[in-house]
Amino acid sequence: MFDNLSDKLDKALHVLKGHGSITEVNVAETLKEVRRALLDADVNFKIAKEFTNTVKEKALGQNVLTTLQPGQLMVKLVKDELTQLMGGEAVGMNLQGSPSVILMSGLQGSGKTTFSGKLANFLKTKKSKKPLLVACDIYRPAAINQLQVVGEQIGVEVYAEVGNTDPVAISKNAISHAKANGHNVVIVDTAGRLAVDEAMMTEIANVHKAITPDETLFVVDSMTGQDAVNTAKAFNDRLNFDGVILTKLDGDTRGGAALSIRTVVEKPIKFIGTGEKMDAIDVFYPSRMADRILGMGDVVSLVERAQDQFDEEEARKLQKKIAKNQFGFDDFMKQIQQVKKMGSMKDLVGMIPGAGKALKDVDIDDDAFKGIEAIINSMTLEERTQPAVINGSRKKRIAKGSGTSVQEVNQLLKQFDQMSKMMKMMQGGGGRKMMQMMGKMR
Repeated sequence: MFDNLSDKLDKALHVLKGHGSITEVNVAETLKEVRRALLDADVNFKIAKEFTNTVKEKALGQNVLTTLQPGQLMVKLVKDELTQLMGGEAVGMNLQGSPSVILMSGLQGSGKTTFSGKLANFLKTKKSKKPLLVACDIYRPAAINQLQVVGEQIGVEVYAEVGNTDPVAISKNAISHAKANGHNVVIVDTAGRLAVDEAMMTEIANVHKAITPDETLFVVDSMTGQDAVNTAKAFNDRLNFDGVILTKLDGDTRGGAALSIRTVVEKPIKFIGTGEKMDAIDVFYPSRMADRILGMGDVVSLVERAQDQFDEEEARKLQKKIAKNQFGFDDFMKQIQQVKKMGSMKDLVGMIPGAGKALKDVDIDDDAFKGIEAIINSMTLEERTQPAVINGSRKKRIAKGSGTSVQEVNQLLKQFDQMSKMMKMMQGGGGRKMMQMMGKMR
């Protein structure tokens, strides 16, 4: 996510490394590179210039140079301005209606239908809502079927009227259906349209007027850069939407849309799409995104994802097993499955401060656990619950069954044994012993 921009900003801010104080000369040199990095990321020229001018004024006006290194100070100033550029604070949704109506708008191919499903899943699982998805894309072949597949996948009802070519009537009928069947949120998925297509723009404006949505969201493919910002402005002029959804942020995006759109349309970015799975949706936090762009990670989001996936009751059961030395490979496999549900491995690594930068040239495959899973699945029930019984002949059989080598099996067993001892040590007062051991190691 924003890897190219992150690298260039990192190089730009290194210009100050070694300088004992901030002067107009080295600030100008650094900010020239920062502006170039922003322009390469497809940020609007005017916005990039205003951004660097603001940072320069603040840098030269600082009175805390005795307590901070120039490079650290510049990173803080750039981080603060990036946060403000993207909106400053996270903005929630207005779901006060009965039912609350959300209208999705955007270009063809921006990912509206998929994100409609993600949003419905988010509201169902995180906000305890009962959403209804509405198929109002009457033009694209198989659009209704796509939404129905998505709805079935997440367990959300889809309202559709096959043969009806009036999106205004469909959306109004859907709201009546929602009221009659206890749905408290209605998500209307409309057809993708070009801003220059007057007939299509009039059509969505008519839908907007007829259903008076609580939230009108503009879905934009973040990989389209500055073009996305220009399109957002055209849509906003017609719909006066309430917020922006950035999709495909997991791609090799330059970041121009995320950094420019808030300033141009003066509407907040509310959600981002970070993958293909239905749970790959995050609330947009400007400060957290600024941290990630500058390579500082995003520990808060990482912890939140972990909390979403790890069940407290299961954690207590696991703790008891560890205390009794009963932690086995089945338990280990459960932990792997929960980690995989948190998102792509590359995205998770990017949330760890410093890790994204350190591993930027390493190809982190989402199938990183595939070999481990194959080895565990090739074990018998006895071997998974009592790893100590695995001898040489068993190792050969496990390696053959998993398509791996005996060396790989040995490596997993060794790592599992070390991890089990570490987890046992962390139980009760063992944490103190562990700290003592670490002290001796140092």
